[in-house]
Amino acid sequence: MEKAAGSPAVGGSCPQKNAEILSSQYGINLFLAGLLLTFAWAVHAVGISKSHLLSYLITLMLIQLLWMLWYLCRSCTQRRLIRDKDTHAGARWLKCGITLFAVITLILDSFKIGYYIDFSNCLSPTEGIFPVTHAVHTILQVYFLWCHAKDVIQSFKTLERFGVIHSVFTNLLLWTNGVLTESKHQLNEHKERLITLGFGNITIVLDDHAPQCNCTTTTLCSIFSQGIYYLYPFNIEYHILASTMLYVLWKNIGRKVEHHQQNKTPFKFHGITVGMIFGLIVLTSTIAIVVVYLIQIGGSKIKSELALTMFYLHAIFVLALMCTAGIVALLIYRLEDRSLDNSKNPARKLDAELLVGTAAGSWLLSWGSILAIICAQAHPKYTWYNLPYSVLVIIEKYIQNLFIIESIHREQEKVNDDIKTLRIVTVSCGSTLSLTPLYKEIYNGRATRDTGEVPCLFKGSICGRENDGAGVDTEETSQDSSSVMHSASDFSFYSRNSVTKNKRRILKNIAAFLFLCNLSLWIPPAFGCRPEYDNGLEEIVFGFEPWIIVVNLAMPFSIFYRMHSAASLFEVNCKT
Repeated sequence: MEKAAGSPAVGGSCPQKNAEILSSQYGINLFLAGLLLTFAWAVHAVGISKSHLLSYLITLMLIQLLWMLWYLCRSCTQRRLIRDKDTHAGARWLKCGITLFAVITLILDSFKIGYYIDFSNCLSPTEGIFPVTHAVHTILQVYFLWCHAKDVIQSFKTLERFGVIHSVFTNLLLWTNGVLTESKHQLNEHKERLITLGFGNITIVLDDHAPQCNCTTTTLCSIFSQGIYYLYPFNIEYHILASTMLYVLWKNIGRKVEHHQQNKTPFKFHGITVGMIFGLIVLTSTIAIVVVYLIQIGGSKIKSELALTMFYLHAIFVLALMCTAGIVALLIYRLEDRSLDNSKNPARKLDAELLVGTAAGSWLLSWGSILAIICAQAHPKYTWYNLPYSVLVIIEKYIQNLFIIESIHREQEKVNDDIKTLRIVTVSCGSTLSLTPLYKEIYNGRATRDTGEVPCLFKGSICGRENDGAGVDTEETSQDSSSVMHSASDFSFYSRNSVTKNKRRILKNIAAFLFLCNLSLWIPPAFGCRPEYDNGLEEIVFGFEPWIIVVNLAMPFSIFYRMHSAASLFEVNCKT
């Protein structure tokens, strides 16, 4: 009987497991086809043009638009039904972040439309259709994520799996397209600057996809063409963030959710002043360093070397501070006795996997630089600063990953509401009198209620004297001992509470400081400050083309790591 009763559940799970496998394979093949098409365009393959790539991306976006409209309409008709929600997915601050990136992406699309209008005589119509479609896709997708990122889909599960995974890989392909376009622009600028460092033996061939016609309004064309590349970093972050939120939605399809109250974790500036001040100092100095770097790096060999030296020294100082802060936070965790939350949570699991996976991009570049320094025959002065910089990049990410992953897995402290409001103890005539019940009595439910009596704080204090009159010396001694023991217990509670608050304050300041530091370290590579390109040593050891391929593959993951770490640290600050 038990076997027969259990068989339907097993049989019912097989189609859903098959749907999960089939949808994931569909998404992977969709992505690989687009990836090869992107690669073919990048290497100027015969018969493949940019219009073919854009047509493929437009088709994927239109399919996703149709699916999102269908899902929104169906949700609207069933809005009165109670639906399961994943309280850990689609946090409000995450939605605000993706909205900010989406707004900047819409500005980028408007620049592309203006660029197409100015060069419409020699550009394919797909280059005008693409930004329009992308703008509509962005608006609807942000609305979809705001309304349905927390959904746990329990109906039409097979169809929804294909729709969501299609959306995931569509965003990944749009991310890949943005990364490639931005990387080609950075590579062209790097090739033009490289000769200033004295590497004249490297052949410079610009990979130019500029239109072969004149612009109708030169000033606007210059603004559009230059502005597009400054906005690409935000577009790249938007698509990778959207794909992660959609992936969590896909993992939640058909999931059984445990219904429990989720504590809200609002962000507060109170108590994190020190961390914010130091973080803002790092952020401001980083912006200044990036501006000077971009101005100096292409001027002359001396200016380029000074710019590289300045960048390395600043980065070494910041990374050393981040390592120290992370170690202090981990030591505080070692002193605390708090259990970890090991419950099933797709959003938290994805966060941890992304942290470790994307950190591999920076580690690859760092180990490449270390090997180049060891194997190189000649060492310009600035390359020696690259060695401690590369070592610190590896160590800092190792420590920070450990801190973030442990933080998001730690259970939040649950404090009894009655214990939170302890009253001040009044001391009078050598006796201790409380105007409220003991916190221990409140906790054990033994508080005096509606008796009209003033509760005693310590046994045998005043109440004992009122009942017995003039007490015996031995009783008074016993009463005094009891009072001392209870007062010591109360003092111990206050002391523990104070220590806990101080630990939380330190952890919140560390999280705030690391949050701003990660934003600071996201800025240089995102906006073209890339010493991996400019110092030239790795290109001599590994060869120009191989090293450029390594950098172009690893750099997008390194950039995403910083933004994802900042988002995770914001969550840590809210939960601490």
